[in-house]
Amino acid sequence: MTNLKVGKQLFPKSAFIGFDHLFNELEYATKHANDNYPPHNIIKESDDEFVIEVAVAGFKQENIHVEQKERSLTIKGESDNEDREVIHRGISTRNFKRHFRLSEYVQVTGASLQDGILAVTLKLEIPEEKQPRKIKIV
Repeated sequence: MTNLKVGKQLFPKSAFIGFDHLFNELEYATKHANDNYPPHNIIKESDDEFVIEVAVAGFKQENIHVEQKERSLTIKGESDNEDREVIHRGISTRNFKRHFRLSEYVQVTGASLQDGILAVTLKLEIPEEKQPRKIKIV
């Protein structure tokens, strides 16, 4: 990406110094905008806790893999592809790989599978040195 379009105006990417990470995030979001299988929900539990629910009906627990690497969460499902004759397939069990970009201080704290829904819990954990602090006036 060499140019940035804002409204009808086109700006050269080189005019924005220090924003490379933002452009990379925008490119990533654009590339994965149509990535909609399997369907998912993102639930805000509190200001610093979230849950990603992914519909994984038909997948066994041992065929689902959840991995956090730096600021990226990857959820992968591998189908068993049993040798059986299916007359009508309404529940898709094709292999999938979903990527979620995480904020700098978001950590995966757990995952559970119940009733065909994979729930991945996330927590915003801002280090103490980055949190706001009160300054005493003397």
